[in-house]
Amino acid sequence: MKTGTADLPLHGGRVPSWLAGRMARLGRVVVEALVLEYGRDEVLRRLANPFWFQSLGCVMGMDWHSSGITTSVLGALKRGLAPVEWELGLHVCGGRGRHSRRTPAELLALGERVSVDGPALVRASRLVAKVDSAAVQDGFDLYLHGFVVTDDGKWAVVQQGMNPDRRQARRYHWLWERAGSFVDQPHAAIEGIPQGSIVNFTDRQAAAARAVTVALAKDRPETVIVEVERAARLAMPDHHDVRDKDVNLRRLAAALSVAAERGPADFPELLLTPGIGARTLFALSLVAEVVHGAPSRFSDPARFSFAHGGKDGHPFPVPLRIYDETLRVLRRAVDQAKLGQDDKLAALRRLDDQCRALESAAAGRPQRVPSLSLPALIHDERKRAPAWNGRTCFDSAAQSPRQLRLPF
Repeated sequence: MKTGTADLPLHGGRVPSWLAGRMARLGRVVVEALVLEYGRDEVLRRLANPFWFQSLGCVMGMDWHSSGITTSVLGALKRGLAPVEWELGLHVCGGRGRHSRRTPAELLALGERVSVDGPALVRASRLVAKVDSAAVQDGFDLYLHGFVVTDDGKWAVVQQGMNPDRRQARRYHWLWERAGSFVDQPHAAIEGIPQGSIVNFTDRQAAAARAVTVALAKDRPETVIVEVERAARLAMPDHHDVRDKDVNLRRLAAALSVAAERGPADFPELLLTPGIGARTLFALSLVAEVVHGAPSRFSDPARFSFAHGGKDGHPFPVPLRIYDETLRVLRRAVDQAKLGQDDKLAALRRLDDQCRALESAAAGRPQRVPSLSLPALIHDERKRAPAWNGRTCFDSAAQSPRQLRLPF
């Protein structure tokens, strides 16, 4: 099943090394927490959700709405999970450009090592790519193909195409559960901004055209042009700054209130690390939602950029001190949970629960969640950026603080 498609404005540039390493660490610990709490199949389902995928990129500190999130998140997961992929039974194959062309070889090698049907995985990888590049002709040329697979042969695919004329990228998400024949209505939807007719040979109404195409392969059969059915839609805007309309302010205010007012009393397990305060608890509450949140919670991915900012300075510079404290707390929680001491991991779950409880209470009693001025919050975060070692990709490398070395 194609679970959704995201339209994103094209951005240039690259991820600076001071952020790339942290993204790999955060991606790894989030996936480890998901596997511990819900199992590795849930990791695939989350990756196949375009809203969750975008939220993960935002909480990692990437530009909140750009096409670069796709490459950066997949790259961070591939690097971060490499040391533990055999322990987790979860493998990230493929990537951008030449890395995508290595996917078949990676899948065959994986099949030999864990005794899954490697050729079947290669076939699935090629069919997914073919469907989105040839069977569905929407003006976006594929350049990235990420294939995430478990030891028992279940998989999710995240791939991206580019339309330079429109200055847009389109991200496609697939899940193993309902792939079916791949060519007979495999998509739950292909979604994006309406931009004219699309040739879709996978639509059920095109069955006759597919049959004629096979029979008359040497001729040019008449194509069937249909509008693609609509479902999960994620179309990110062109503006770089985060605006009120991009964020569910009640959810953001609830996370701020829980961290500032109730954190010290209710979450002592999270406060054992020296230096942990309300700001880190706020970041942790957003990370906890990425781990525990229901699909409906990710309708405003921009909200998650308030955990660790963005490398382009929107909504504010990446606060490296807060980022490193978040990593330290998460790493300790996951490591102790593996040893059967899950009090810190349970505390993260309660942190997420209390944010939602405060939100629900506020529906009937608005005074429970104070009003939130997004410009004021952004101004305050930017004002504090120097004290938190705030960085952007535009900063001089010579002025950068030394990155805290954190063990995987």
